[in-house]
Amino acid sequence: MDYIKKLSRFIVPYKRYAFLNIFFNVLYALFGTLSFVSLMPMLKVLLKTAEPIANKPLRANYNGILEYGKFLEDSLNFFITQKIEADGQYSVLIIMICVVLATFLLKNASGYFSNFFLAYLRNGILKDIRNELYGKTVALPVSYFSEKRKGDIIARISTDVNEIQNSLLAILELLVREPLTIIFTIVVMFTISLKLTIFVFIFIPISGIIISRVGKSLKKRSQRVQEENGAFLSVLDETLNGLKVIKGFNAEERFTSTFKNSTSRLYKFANDLAHRQNLASPTSEFLGIVVIAVILLYGGQMVLVDKTLTSDQFITYMALAYNILTPAKAISKATYKVKAGNASADRVLDILNTESSIQDITNAKIKSDFTSEIKLNNISFKYEDDLVLKNFTLEVPKGKSVALVGQSGSGKSTIANLVTRFYDVNDGNISIDGENIKDITKHSLRGLMGLVTQDSILFNDSIKNNLLLGKEDATDLEIIEALKVANAWEFVKDLPNGIDTNIGDSGGKLSGGQQQRISIARAVLKNPPIMILDEATSALDTESERLVQDALENMMKNRTSIVIAHRLSTIQNADQIVVMQKGEIAEQGTHAELISKNGIYRKLVDMQSFD
Repeated sequence: MDYIKKLSRFIVPYKRYAFLNIFFNVLYALFGTLSFVSLMPMLKVLLKTAEPIANKPLRANYNGILEYGKFLEDSLNFFITQKIEADGQYSVLIIMICVVLATFLLKNASGYFSNFFLAYLRNGILKDIRNELYGKTVALPVSYFSEKRKGDIIARISTDVNEIQNSLLAILELLVREPLTIIFTIVVMFTISLKLTIFVFIFIPISGIIISRVGKSLKKRSQRVQEENGAFLSVLDETLNGLKVIKGFNAEERFTSTFKNSTSRLYKFANDLAHRQNLASPTSEFLGIVVIAVILLYGGQMVLVDKTLTSDQFITYMALAYNILTPAKAISKATYKVKAGNASADRVLDILNTESSIQDITNAKIKSDFTSEIKLNNISFKYEDDLVLKNFTLEVPKGKSVALVGQSGSGKSTIANLVTRFYDVNDGNISIDGENIKDITKHSLRGLMGLVTQDSILFNDSIKNNLLLGKEDATDLEIIEALKVANAWEFVKDLPNGIDTNIGDSGGKLSGGQQQRISIARAVLKNPPIMILDEATSALDTESERLVQDALENMMKNRTSIVIAHRLSTIQNADQIVVMQKGEIAEQGTHAELISKNGIYRKLVDMQSFD
């Protein structure tokens, strides 16, 4: 029930399918029991054990509920007596066989329809959980993923959700179908022989305790398997992303060893889990056979010695006992599945219940334009323990370009992360047109900005669809114009399918310079008032850099720009250059002013042999 409570909000939208499944499961349990009960009249005809009764039994002549079984048996014997006298024994046998076939048909039809509606329930819940997981993954701040392995998140969305789907079937078996089958069967067994049924049920609690102890630690084992599954997927993800580096440094053996260590642990944990799961079936089956053996011994005495039970009653009773054994075994297996699913649900809900540290405040404003300036007001920020920015203040007027330079780790890229609100400042504030960016919706804030990063983040799709991220309703003509501004049309027009050409995984079919120009074209198509360029040319060769730099200058005309630069040759025309050192401003001014100061900037320029 705790497991169902965890998933209740996903189950509610599909409750009609759950009710229909339960309804047909009730019918399945009922007809499943009747299918075995219907064997008794057939056996009475075949074995000729039906006691001839000439007068119809009256319920008033039977005292209490305990004699209800006797009333039913006498009524059946009366019916068989009348029918045999009227139509003959063989005709009655045909009728009884038809009754048996009808009950089995109804049982299997009910089973089909219960599974029919269960499919909608399970697959609908699976779809909704995956959709919500993906939505949550996209909504969580960038900081969350710097602390988590991507492979583990992928494992939670795929493997863990599948485990939840499998366990949902087990829950419905555990709560409805199998317990009802057992209950209905027990009721009939009591009507056949109260004494024998009481004797048998002395052994059932013992069986239950043993099975329960076998499955006690299953959740913990299942969780270990899922966690290791995420670990090996992370290694695989890192291998595919860094394949060139791995090959270039002859590190294949090292990564293969890491991968093998992970799969070896997974092998050990999965075997441990499988052994526990596999123990359920033989344990429950053996305990069931023990119960059957007890019935044979005690029931056999009642038939052969005490003569208190007829042979047809005993055979039917044995069939009913077997009818308990099968669902009891299913419940045992279902219990294991639910425990495994519970562990997976905890891992999935861990993501879904994670509160984003960067959220819109209540009544956050929608900002649709940019009119005056961006201000970073005495901000401080740290990723973990040490401050990356310390009391940093900067103003970027509208229409001006400000370049941030400095050594690695000086805090340049952090500025881009804070202005776009991928992270929030620890102290101070950032404002646009005098409004704190925390008072503005994230969607409208980022709508004012275009972002070009050092790594050209492209998707396995056409050039057109990659650019449409910048403007969903852009025409082909607008796309081509954006490509021209980015100096990309010169190679795109020669591609086999032009703008409809697929560029492969991460744009792998294009060169580095081509990829960067496509990402610049995407920002151009968006046409935002504020542009943030995070070392957009640092990974390019000289020729590509020239083309990309021309594209950037085209894009930055009459636009407010924050340029984070590694190559100082790309920012000599900036309106203001800010030299950063250990999270603080060391120098600032124009290129000419900073050169004349003969300080840190001049040293950086000399180191790069700037012409």
